[in-house]
Amino acid sequence: MKSSKKIKSLHSLIGVVRKLKKESKRIVFTNGCFDIIHPGHIKVFKEAKKKGDILIVGVNSDKSIKTIKGPKRPILNQKARTYIVSSFEPVDYVVLFNEPTPFRLIKEIKPEIIVKGGDWRMNNIVGRNIARKVARIKPLKGYSTTSIINKIAKLYND
Repeated sequence: MKSSKKIKSLHSLIGVVRKLKKESKRIVFTNGCFDIIHPGHIKVFKEAKKKGDILIVGVNSDKSIKTIKGPKRPILNQKARTYIVSSFEPVDYVVLFNEPTPFRLIKEIKPEIIVKGGDWRMNNIVGRNIARKVARIKPLKGYSTTSIINKIAKLYND
């Protein structure tokens, strides 16, 4: 699996973002574990990209996911997840973060717009006080990583 030029370290991304802001590009940010990609993720990427010029996707590291979701997660490791996310056309840059939330990442890149799925409550969206705008995308019914994992587990436990 080759690494994508879209995958950046935070340090490298900060330099890219500075340059893009000087060019008056509107930076949009979204984040997640992206443990098992499903149509809901694709919808968020496409809708997020429409809201600005550059879409940056923060991806939780393996360590971060274990802290949030428990020892059985992630299903795919961070190298695979960042590679998959970087392969989608609407995504301009991908960056890993180790913390449970992307607060430090958002604080560093200062996106103009943060985009999350519509199932997120506004007061739970990290960085909402840093970005100029927060947009929630209506979720696709029947698609959540947890429900997909539970469905697979049930297949093997029956």
